[in-house]
Amino acid sequence: MSREFSVVDPEDVPTEQFTTCETSVRKLSERLGATELRVNQVIVQPGEVTTPHTHDGQEEVFVAMTEGQIGIEGTVHEIAAGNVVRVPPETTRNLRNHSDDETHVWLAFGAPPVGSVEDFGAYVVEEEG
Repeated sequence: MSREFSVVDPEDVPTEQFTTCETSVRKLSERLGATELRVNQVIVQPGEVTTPHTHDGQEEVFVAMTEGQIGIEGTVHEIAAGNVVRVPPETTRNLRNHSDDETHVWLAFGAPPVGSVEDFGAYVVEEEG
């Protein structure tokens, strides 16, 4: 772990797409020098829904930078800008945007990291059925 502090403007980090959906993400962990947690900025456009999933052994904390919606075990919760949501590892979660014209922006923190910053461990997508 670096003993230096770091500051990152997410706008300076290129967006990527999640491998399981069309939602854009800015991976901030490496730029921050974070080795003890994973940090992402997730940008959910109108009509987008991220893939419902759990993380094997990793809880997540989501900070709503704008108002937004999060699905927890299939129930949609409206989250006010600035609110913080903690989700245990075994709980199914996904970010949603059911608005017509507002982009939702979240910061997602995962700890403890499983694997490495590049490969943070099992991303478990439940089978439909």
